[in-house]
Order: sequence, then C-alpha cells, then structure tokens
Amino acid sequence: MIKKNNISIVIADDHPMILKGLYDELLENNYNVVGQASDGMQALEKILVHNPTIALLDIDMPILTGFDVIKMAKQKEVDTKFIVLSFHKEIEYISQARALQINGYLLKEDSFYEIEECIEEVLNNNVYFSRAFEDSSLKAVSEDIRKMKHLTYSEKIILKLVSQQKSSSEIAKELFISVRTVEKHRSNIITKLDIENTNSNALNTWAYLHRLIIKEL
Repeated sequence: MIKKNNISIVIADDHPMILKGLYDELLENNYNVVGQASDGMQALEKILVHNPTIALLDIDMPILTGFDVIKMAKQKEVDTKFIVLSFHKEIEYISQARALQINGYLLKEDSFYEIEECIEEVLNNNVYFSRAFEDSSLKAVSEDIRKMKHLTYSEKIILKLVSQQKSSSEIAKELFISVRTVEKHRSNIITKLDIENTNSNALNTWAYLHRLIIKEL
C-alpha cells in the first residue's frame, strides 16, 4: 500500500470552512496536500501543475463545476484519480459521475474514515460511491448508461435535442431531416432504452431527468 505522505492531493471547495476542515484532516492524517482551490478554474490549474495522485473536488464551484474540471483535466490526460465531494444525492448527479467515469463520489456528511476508505479503494483502481447511496440506484444508473451506449450516432443526437425539450419539428428543422424521420428515431430510442410508457411525452420526461448524463454521450 502507498504511504500516506506519498499520496499527493489537490482539494477544492468554494466554502472556506469546508476547505479548511478537509485540509486540516488530511494534514493531521499525514497526507500530502499540494494545492487548495476555491473555484473550478483554480482547481484545474493546480491539477495541471501538480498532477496529484488524487483530486478531491466539490461539484458546485464558481467558474467551472467539479464535473467541468474533471472533464477538462482528463482531456489533458493527467494521471490523477478524481473524487467528488457533494451535498447532491440526486440520481442525475450520480448519472453524470458514472458517465464521466469518476473514481469516487462522497457526500459531505460522510466521515473522514469513509474518505480514507474511498481514497484506498480508488488507489486500488476500484470505483467507490458513498455508503449513503442505495445499491439499487447505482445499478439503475449503470444500466441506463449501458443502454444509451447501444444508441446509434443519429439517435444520440436526437436524444440530446429531446433532453433540451425541443419538439420533433424543431429537431427536424435543426438537423435538416423530416419530422417523420425524427419520430422514427424517437420510437427506436424508446425501444432501446426500454421506456415503459411508449408515448412521446414519456421520452421527453426520461430525457429531461437524464439530461446531465445525456450531455456526456
């Protein structure tokens, strides 16, 4: 196992007290905190400069969200493992974390013991989600992502536009195709995603609820 003082960490949170508390806990437990940030842009800069072992990021930060930071850092091919710390328990946030292949997702209510457990699991190349999340929710999200991967390129484009609450006629006009073609794609998407209610409003509702993950397709 890697010694704690060899684990370099960048932490980011726009709440000063949370940032300080996390910093103090990590230092007291012999971790090597190489950078702190209070907004997403600072976090991204520190990750790119230090290429830390771990980045612990809040999701809701000014300028760039934690998800934005992770997406942009991954485009730069850093070796950092990413763990988000958030108050958000909603399924759409879990979905986006899964879609971005984030290594860990913790809640701010979790104990420092669980943070350490998450760090250890992540360093062993495992994905760790807070114990507060129900297994059924995590499995449902994974299944939704698996189904979406089977959509064709055209179907993914249509689904993204549906998630933006655009009508079939608006989508047809934007993509220079017929409304009939859009409706055919919608029908195929409903079948592939196994949406129970087969009317078009059901797809609109499903797409809106999953809009954060659809954005990453």
